[in-house]
Amino acid sequence: MSVIDTAVQQLNARLGGGFDGTAKFVITDEGTIFIDQNGARAGDGDADVTLTASRETFESILDGSTNPTMAYMSGKLKLDGALPMAMKLGGALS
Repeated sequence: MSVIDTAVQQLNARLGGGFDGTAKFVITDEGTIFIDQNGARAGDGDADVTLTASRETFESILDGSTNPTMAYMSGKLKLDGALPMAMKLGGALS
């Protein structure tokens, strides 16, 4: 199973089926995950916030070994768009 497929399953379990807004994760050299009121899925679209990270950083955020805020502050997680939406998503991932 790809990192995208695994992440979609984990994100849907954590988000409880939906997210109030739109966000996408761009995982460098792997693909994109889009999140909205219908949950997470592999794919792309216009989003309130775009978060970009390497596979290693993204996986460590999902497994809880890296705090999303610390990843952002250290430059491992790039953000484009609405910071409040990113913080809301980060809360769901922690």
